[in-house]
Amino acid sequence: MPHALLVDNNPESLTHIVEIFRTHDFSVKSVSDTDEARDVILSARPEVLLINLDGKDISSRARLLTFLAHAKVADVTQIFLMSSSPSYIQAAEGMRVGARDIFEYPGHLNRLAAALNLYKKEVSCEGSRKEVIHKSGRGLLIGDSLPMEHLYKTLRKIAPADISVFLSGESGTGKDLVARTIHALSPRSHCPYVAVNCGAIAAELAESELFGHVKGAFTGAASAHGGFFKQAEGGTLFLDELTEMKLDLQVKLLRVLESKTFQPVGAEQTQSFDVRVIASSNRDLQEAIQEGQLREDLYYRTAQFALEVPSLRERGEDVVVLAQAFLREQCEFAGVNKTFSDEVLDVFRIYHWPGNVRELRNVVIRAFLMAGTEISVDDLPNNFISEQPIFPDYLRPATGQTLDDVERNIILTTLRYHNGNKTVAAKELGISLKTLYNRLKEYGA
Repeated sequence: MPHALLVDNNPESLTHIVEIFRTHDFSVKSVSDTDEARDVILSARPEVLLINLDGKDISSRARLLTFLAHAKVADVTQIFLMSSSPSYIQAAEGMRVGARDIFEYPGHLNRLAAALNLYKKEVSCEGSRKEVIHKSGRGLLIGDSLPMEHLYKTLRKIAPADISVFLSGESGTGKDLVARTIHALSPRSHCPYVAVNCGAIAAELAESELFGHVKGAFTGAASAHGGFFKQAEGGTLFLDELTEMKLDLQVKLLRVLESKTFQPVGAEQTQSFDVRVIASSNRDLQEAIQEGQLREDLYYRTAQFALEVPSLRERGEDVVVLAQAFLREQCEFAGVNKTFSDEVLDVFRIYHWPGNVRELRNVVIRAFLMAGTEISVDDLPNNFISEQPIFPDYLRPATGQTLDDVERNIILTTLRYHNGNKTVAAKELGISLKTLYNRLKEYGA
């Protein structure tokens, strides 16, 4: 049964709203004090939060809304606002905190009921989606190559185990998606997933961002702030590019992970936490340790299980599968239908992809914008084309491909290179024309 928290100090409206929620099979807790509401949100994590904006205590409601925005509560809780006369300013505040809608009381009670029905349907769909994720072990990942099948198998095994994981791999390989998949497959999936780019945190704010601060802890700290560890309570904290974190902060992070407690900046007391940590880096980890970019003891503390994410170069035909998926995404968004030419897919197959999946996605988006109904080589970025021949005189077999797979790729690529001329292709391949026909028949080409 989903749980709802109602923040309302008007007994009349509260009675009506409680009845609507209970009619839709919600368990309900109501509070009139906004400070109490904040404590309940952190401890009980309600699925739905409704706040009545009416009343004289404007400052306390403003503090609650600021807390909702800073703590990103909308990432894990559906937020609704209510007012007897909703204003533009209130609607803007709602957008700032991630509120899903604002209702007029009592005029919009039917809309509130409809919103709760929609929420329950979405939760049901999400449950079905999570069941699929659990069965496949793929999450948001795409690809059927042997390296990816090994990755899926590993994720299914390590996700339920409450251990820290260190993901290594080149930039753009999708380490964040792997971390999200581990979270989605774990018993913590109903709790927050918080991703932090360690290289993007300002040095002077890093400790406050990670562990939070109390009001007045430093100049500009007008209110208390829950850090990333607090926001991820019960769930997963993804520390992306951990090797970019300053060494003095790495020392504090190690102490926190070992003690399972942290101390907000300016606070006198420590706080315990329950968070699974997943870290990542695109650097060679042994080099990073030797060069003093990563503390060895922190690495071993965060790498109870070390996992390398394969590069796109290792994934064979996954490059085509991914490209087609990215193209479908763009077509669905724009409401059009576009396809790749065979030559473009050949270029994708032999390119070395230093930026991995992220680079492929950017190339597909750029080509989609430039092309007509068919994406040709001319629609690809100029700097991308200049780095390789359009028709290669070599192939890059993927790890895990069989000799039959390699032979098939060589034959089909050579045939396309010669525009389907089988006689010339057979001569270049050093096989008879009859052998070539037999192979093509086997391939169904």
